[in-house]
Amino acid sequence: MKGLKKKRRIQIIALAVVALVISTGLIGYAMRDGINFFRSPSQVVEAPPSASETFRLGGLVEEGSLQRGQGDVIRFSVTDGGATVQVVYNGLLPDLFDEGQGMIGTGRWVNGVFQATEILAKHDESYMPKEVIDALKEQGVYEDPNKPSTKGASGS
Repeated sequence: MKGLKKKRRIQIIALAVVALVISTGLIGYAMRDGINFFRSPSQVVEAPPSASETFRLGGLVEEGSLQRGQGDVIRFSVTDGGATVQVVYNGLLPDLFDEGQGMIGTGRWVNGVFQATEILAKHDESYMPKEVIDALKEQGVYEDPNKPSTKGASGS
């Protein structure tokens, strides 16, 4: 009788483990298109992703690089201070999108150009996405506007 209870308990545990593995696999399969990794321009130039990979690119829109083409096609460059990436976007840009401002785009790397399917811009004067701030800090370009500047301060 004890052997039968022990065998039944092992079967239930094994069935629970199999169900857990299957459910984890199904969740991962369902989320595969919703997971987009963030990259800075320096990371994209250093190790270009495959053309089939969708990822997020963030940085500052380079001054003087915004070009509006025929229709809704827009070209511009994104930089993090260490590297610059050309971006092509077909659609309407957010109202707050401008040169010298932070942005994040979702898309693919095709023939050395980031083909964006979505562009997000900062939403007020002090906000910049955390990933963009971190990438700019790595390049030594970002200065926190909330911290008092030490430039020009006297040491007396």
